[in-house]
Amino acid sequence: MLRSSLFTVTLALGLASSPGFERTGFAQTVPQLLSTVSGTTQYREAAISPDGRYVAWTLTLRNKDNTTSRNSEIYLLDLSRLGAVAQKLSAWKTPHAEHSLAWSPDSKQIAFLSDFEKEGQLELYVQPVSGSGAAPRRITNLTGFLQTPRWSPDGAKIAMLFTENAPRAAGPLEPSTKDAGVVEEHIYEQRLTVVNPRSGEAKPITPADTYVYEYDWAPDSDLVAYTASQGNGDNNWWIARLYTVAASTGEVHQVHKPDLQIANPRWSPDGREIAFISGIMSDEGSVGGDIFSVPAATSGAAPHNLTPDRKSSPSWLRWLPSGKILFTETINGGAAIASLDPPSRTTETLWKGDESIKAGDDSVSTSSDGKTIAAVRSSWTLAPEVWAGPLNEWTQTSHAITHANDALKPLWGQTKSVRWRSDDFDVQGWLMYPVNYDESKKYPMVVSVHGGPAAAKRPSWPANNFDLSLLSSQGYFVLFPNPRGSYGAGETFTKSNVKDFGQGDLRDILLGVDEVVRTLPIDPARLGIAGWSYGGYMTMWAVTQTHRFRAAVAGAGIANWQSYYGENLIDQWMIPYFGASVYDNPAVYSRSSPISFIRNVNTPTLIAVGDSDAECPAPQSYEFWHALKTRGVKTQLVVYPNEGHAIRKPEHVQDLLERTIAWFNTNLTAKAAGK
Repeated sequence: MLRSSLFTVTLALGLASSPGFERTGFAQTVPQLLSTVSGTTQYREAAISPDGRYVAWTLTLRNKDNTTSRNSEIYLLDLSRLGAVAQKLSAWKTPHAEHSLAWSPDSKQIAFLSDFEKEGQLELYVQPVSGSGAAPRRITNLTGFLQTPRWSPDGAKIAMLFTENAPRAAGPLEPSTKDAGVVEEHIYEQRLTVVNPRSGEAKPITPADTYVYEYDWAPDSDLVAYTASQGNGDNNWWIARLYTVAASTGEVHQVHKPDLQIANPRWSPDGREIAFISGIMSDEGSVGGDIFSVPAATSGAAPHNLTPDRKSSPSWLRWLPSGKILFTETINGGAAIASLDPPSRTTETLWKGDESIKAGDDSVSTSSDGKTIAAVRSSWTLAPEVWAGPLNEWTQTSHAITHANDALKPLWGQTKSVRWRSDDFDVQGWLMYPVNYDESKKYPMVVSVHGGPAAAKRPSWPANNFDLSLLSSQGYFVLFPNPRGSYGAGETFTKSNVKDFGQGDLRDILLGVDEVVRTLPIDPARLGIAGWSYGGYMTMWAVTQTHRFRAAVAGAGIANWQSYYGENLIDQWMIPYFGASVYDNPAVYSRSSPISFIRNVNTPTLIAVGDSDAECPAPQSYEFWHALKTRGVKTQLVVYPNEGHAIRKPEHVQDLLERTIAWFNTNLTAKAAGK
């Protein structure tokens, strides 16, 4: 009864009247900000044809109330025709989900997934490009979760990942299934499945007890390289190995058992090598490390590190016909595209920008020769649009091929890259200025810590999630640090928080605060801190280690690493970071647990979490909230029903943003600071 009455989420419709919520003197109200962000047209993916002639993209639709819909549409543009207008790919009249674009090798057909015939059940469809406007042809008739279709090089087969009878979409970000009765682990294995596009016959080719994450066709159109593990797919990505399987016989060959995480396997043009990215990674889908290659036919061969000591974090790759490797990377808080010559290990940066690029499952989509590239690009000043064209001409605005967001203007202040020294590291971050910045005034500042920790804050147009860029419009500086453990400065930097959570990374953050407070008119008595996931943990940790922050918002945080180990559903990620399980070395977990130092806290702290979060379970937030409440510290706990690690329901997203802004507006006023 206590939980249902106290923690049921009440939408913050009355928050506008809360003390300090609407700050005077600023042009944008919170509803205006949320309207701008939610009104941004979103592109889910972009895919260029192998011959470089066509670009297809998926546009997310909107509901009548302007919220983001689960439905989407695919558009196609012929780049070879001057003045050509994008056309809707299919002739379906009713909205539905359609995405996961895959071009045939001859650029004449495009495959995709859609739930046109049964809502919620994706099936594989194929449509000729020349028949744009005609009804696509359904290929499969399956029950379960489908993703990542990809044609074989000879065009005779389409592979995809299929989880039969899956009760939900794959991935630890999704809401976990609630337990009842006898608790058992139900394992649904995602298998590599090959489909005949003519007959529709679908045949799984990987073992039934193995969960497949990523794959790539070999040039011979029979062998497939893939990463996989046995057991729970959400949990075991961190211990996946590299395999090959023959599509014709199902014969499996283990190629490599990595020491750390592995991602993005790709065949060389001659079929002799498989390249991949390996390094310490904290989240499936958040990729960074070094580029390695290993002989495809030899089991147990030592891989070759092709980018040793590189001061960046490669995140995606593909081989080019020339034998070079095209790759994207996070570097100094931004993005870059580069080429690598494997024999000499020399690299060349082809493009670099302070922005984010994404083409769906890949960072970019390229033509077969690698000369023409498509991606969705965005930054704090560039609203998301699809760009396509020769890479060396990417800076030209003519290569933006969509313009749905042209009229949008930033409602937040300018942003600058900042750097500072911490121990032996050069640390980078982004500092966003208040709207209508006046150097003669003093401003409050909030530190926004990214998730991960193996991730990075890169410039991007604010999304409808826990994005604190919106605080800029309310008169705040916002510091987005990329402390040790982040991507962008090489593997040594990313690994440097191993067995050191909350120690060196907090020093990095506090020294960054010192640097900007020293050089800009920021009021040191009005500092706040916030974050989600790892950022939520760092927020909980920071308020137990320092009293510099006068307000905090901890989203999906971790209060107690010891209890967390037994509560979360993805404990495999913790071994590389802590060196052992909590049962074998509890001291290393206790050393970094905020709850161990809870008596030090006096910072007003708002806590938020989804009730079905598998990554950072709700009991962690309850534990921290209970401790603060017992200690008499100002606090509030908000639990969002039927939400996983990512808060997605529009009403919950709005409520979270409004509560966050209200919390800082109330607790970081001059009066609250004792002035």
